[in-house]
Amino acid sequence: VQLQASGGGLVQAGGSLRLSCVASGLTFNTYGMGWFRQAPGKEREFVSSITWGGGVKYVADSVKGRVTISRDNAKNTVYLQMNSLKPEDTAVYYCAASKYSDPRRGNPDYWGQGTLVTVSS
Repeated sequence: VQLQASGGGLVQAGGSLRLSCVASGLTFNTYGMGWFRQAPGKEREFVSSITWGGGVKYVADSVKGRVTISRDNAKNTVYLQMNSLKPEDTAVYYCAASKYSDPRRGNPDYWGQGTLVTVSS
């Protein structure tokens, strides 16, 4: 199983980025998918998740109104659209997959390698 995250980069405050995570080696439409992030010197934290059918989404309060998670089961891909980025959004962003479950709860079955997002002020 591989989760390949991409789309990170350097962006100015107020800008936007779209992260992508392509999954392989698993039956994608049976996995809840999520995004987490870890800032330097801090613990990894939940950002957003989406159920295997895409019908239910969860968003952390810290990013609510600024991020949108979506998935394309035909492309085995989950996305995270991030708008109005702030310097405190700077972190390595990881995607995660949980079989018929929400990656927020317990330990995800799989993790991606992370993609770095840097927001300059």
